[in-house]
Amino acid sequence: MTHTNPLRLHSFKSSLEGIALPKAFTFPFYYDPHPIAIKAAEELQDYLTAQTDFEHNFGLDISQKGLVIGKMFGVLVCQDDSGELGYLAAYSGKLANSNDHSFFVPPIFNMLEENSFFRKEEALLNDYNCRIEQLEASDTLHQCKEDLLKIRTEAEQELSQLKEAIKHNKLKRKELRAAPGGNHAELIERLRKESIQEQYFLKDKSAFWKAQIAEKEAGLNAMRNAIAELKDERKRKSSLLQQRLFEKYHFLNANNEQASLAAIFSTSEDIKPPAGSGECAAPKLLQYAYENGLRPVALAEFWWGQSPQSEIRQHKNYYPACRGKCEPILGHMLKGLTVDENPLLNNPAEDKELSIIFEDDSIVIIHKPAEFLSVPGKTIEDAVSTRLKRMYPKATGPLLIHRLDMSTSGILVAAKTEEAHKFIQRQFIKRSVQKRYVALLDGTLTSLQGIIDLPLRVDLEDRPRQLVCYEHGKPARTRYKVLEIRDGKTRVEFIPITGRTHQLRVHSAHPNGLNVPIVGDDLYGNKADRLHLHAEFIAFIHPKTREVVKFHAPANF
Repeated sequence: MTHTNPLRLHSFKSSLEGIALPKAFTFPFYYDPHPIAIKAAEELQDYLTAQTDFEHNFGLDISQKGLVIGKMFGVLVCQDDSGELGYLAAYSGKLANSNDHSFFVPPIFNMLEENSFFRKEEALLNDYNCRIEQLEASDTLHQCKEDLLKIRTEAEQELSQLKEAIKHNKLKRKELRAAPGGNHAELIERLRKESIQEQYFLKDKSAFWKAQIAEKEAGLNAMRNAIAELKDERKRKSSLLQQRLFEKYHFLNANNEQASLAAIFSTSEDIKPPAGSGECAAPKLLQYAYENGLRPVALAEFWWGQSPQSEIRQHKNYYPACRGKCEPILGHMLKGLTVDENPLLNNPAEDKELSIIFEDDSIVIIHKPAEFLSVPGKTIEDAVSTRLKRMYPKATGPLLIHRLDMSTSGILVAAKTEEAHKFIQRQFIKRSVQKRYVALLDGTLTSLQGIIDLPLRVDLEDRPRQLVCYEHGKPARTRYKVLEIRDGKTRVEFIPITGRTHQLRVHSAHPNGLNVPIVGDDLYGNKADRLHLHAEFIAFIHPKTREVVKFHAPANF
């Protein structure tokens, strides 16, 4: 068999004795790496630690200079046509500002080739960026803003003083009219003319300042319009470049069928592919394997280096493929392979029961087990809300008032009547409901209590992961207190001041939060038997008695 580049398929240096091959290929969006994929990943990590082929600052060496950029790497264990095992290696995006590294498979399309259309268009876009930056930072723009602010201030001050003077003169005229002899015709006429003259003077002054301000605004708007036109042109050219790039990406699958990026995304919910589609490790690996007659056996992807400020990525941790970019692409590329069953289609609550902590004519307090949906998902109907409807068929209103993440256990509140639902829901909206969580963190804390304040938004390219985002994120605040530190783990109490998706999980794991993930957090930390996060306490005003009721359910970890 002939490979495009024999160096791209690496023989295992370590022994594979005792490791049985997987019966099916890795389901890339939720998996535990197969032992043979772990072997390949460890050999790639050894290479990254010792290599001198390129210089890239992953943020692991404090003496290294340059922009810190951690990377997602992937390995694909393959068999050639003689049955020999080896592995391919890839990285997401570009590495050390290049796509040409002999240890790794090549990109599906190398946009960084010298004199390529991408390089030329990129240079043009960079020119737009420079022109925009120069205009936005120009002394002329700064002076225009200052001149406008100055003339508005002068106008406001003079007109305000003039109005005060007119008001004062009006009172004086009123006093003159009320004084003895103040009602004779000559005086009244003079006072009337003074009033009219003042109003005309105010009108003329207002018109004068309005014209002055309009002149300054016109100058500033001319500069702003020039910047806006450049930005619009940059956006149009960027969009055209992205479309031209997409036309260069075609993907194979195990049936030797080829599909373009546009065709793949036309069958998904997102008609337009996100930027960077096809540049992740998994598509590169599969494409190279198919092109060279290699049979994919197992896949694993891991993070190498420092985490980006907005995300939570742990050095050497394994991660699933991203859904926004890769799910449609890999959906095509995996056709023809026997793939592990999608565990996300299985109902994790099938053999679990809800326990009732308390109920009366108005409310039901439920203890939800971990790995149990609060409301139905896309593929799983079984949830707390659906079971409640079966348990209380005569209840009015929507029953469940709030939610817990599927992986979180603990107290949920439901209402049997629409009136009770609205009454308690208003308390949630006003944040007057008292809630307390307990969690076991996978490490130790030095700070014993405090408040975490990190705004959050969803990762549009990898739902349901959340990002810390100071520009578009919603405010998210959590109060915490350490309860116990034992055996390298920290038991902590959380009181959420806001209630964002994954708030406690992100605030625990993020470097600017506690920097210690919750035990069993498969998104922001490491998998375990379960997510060790539990809603243990809630207090609110009862809809009928109008008295505060409190409920407590201790965690079983």
